[in-house]
Amino acid sequence: MFDLIIRDANLPDGRKGMDIAVSGGLIAAVEKTIEAPAGEEIMATNRLVSSPFIDPHFHMDATLSLGLPRMNVSGTLLEGIALWGELRPIVTKEELVERALRYCDLAVSQGLLFIRSHVDTSDPRLVTAEALLEVKERVKPYIDLQLVAFPQDGYYRAADGVASLNRALDMGVDIVGGIPHFERTMDEGRLSVQALCRIAADRGLPVDMHCDETDDPHSRHIETLAAETVRFGLQGRVAGSHLTSMHSMDNYYVSKLIPLMAEARINVIPNPLINIMLQGRHDTYPKRRGMTRVRELMDAGLNVSFGHDCVMDPWYSMGSGDMLEVGHMAIHVAQMAGVEDKKKIFEALTVNSAKTLGLEGYGLDKGCKADLVILQAADPLEALRLKPVRLAVIKGGKVIARTAPRITTISIDGRPQAIDIGLDYIPRA
Repeated sequence: MFDLIIRDANLPDGRKGMDIAVSGGLIAAVEKTIEAPAGEEIMATNRLVSSPFIDPHFHMDATLSLGLPRMNVSGTLLEGIALWGELRPIVTKEELVERALRYCDLAVSQGLLFIRSHVDTSDPRLVTAEALLEVKERVKPYIDLQLVAFPQDGYYRAADGVASLNRALDMGVDIVGGIPHFERTMDEGRLSVQALCRIAADRGLPVDMHCDETDDPHSRHIETLAAETVRFGLQGRVAGSHLTSMHSMDNYYVSKLIPLMAEARINVIPNPLINIMLQGRHDTYPKRRGMTRVRELMDAGLNVSFGHDCVMDPWYSMGSGDMLEVGHMAIHVAQMAGVEDKKKIFEALTVNSAKTLGLEGYGLDKGCKADLVILQAADPLEALRLKPVRLAVIKGGKVIARTAPRITTISIDGRPQAIDIGLDYIPRA
């Protein structure tokens, strides 16, 4: 007897009508028909069952702070940074914990069970680190939260920036972060990359840097990051986030850069919503799209995953914690509308992000952790189109969130009485 069986499920790899059996918090079987009883059965009814969504790039210390202490009137990156600089000195640990826990509730409702959050270390009080380390422990039963020591104001540029980052790592923050393009000079940016990679190598930690989040084609810190990754033997453990300067670089230079990144096995994390909102602000027309070269990076074999980055904070007044919204935007701005393109986009929200975060036991194979999401859609392409209801969210074999299906009742003579947009409008091909 199994603890749980999900019946008649469609899987992201194209298999349909599959049963998934769960025992002891693990996937015990994935078969066409499982003839066995279970403590609970859930009928998926030809709907998609996926591994949980993953956000590899987020700022939980700032989330849900929209309007505090005032609104970002211009909606620009620089005003957002200035606004966070006003909020950070007066924010309390209690407020940070409360907002982060509220966001985690929202994440669970969206089937988002793995998050990597950057933690601003520029304020030497390190109240942000204290708060999110507490949140990490409190949400551990249902969300895997990784934390990045992030010198928002610059590793060298901020007063006490070097000491504060090291103290945050000593407190238990998991990952070394950086923001080289925000240092005073290009050379200080280069030196910060070198210093931070050395810290990661010495401490045995991964690296995740905000890198070249700018329209400036001469911001080339990703080149330094790739070189230092190889130098310190950090291949596969380093992520370059944003990389928006690549959308402005000339093709000849990029033809050199991408192979260097591939050699270093850099994990690439674009943030489609925030990138296209904040970049290209100095352009009139033609106007740059503001996101890195997703297709070219994928084609070169680099691991590309997508982050939400911000939800209702000084930088981004939008957002809902829905990684399918992130993927939906990525399809448009990267112009990846083909069938195989969309499959790659869905993988960037799941299996690619799991690789970025170094997760073990993630997936839908026998023996994987029984972390699952049932969606009101037939397949990954439809999920990206519809951004559908998460009918059930399962952690360790236990249902931790349920949402009623979206069914619309209509009263028109000669037409159906109800519409299930997740099943009634599946493409016929």
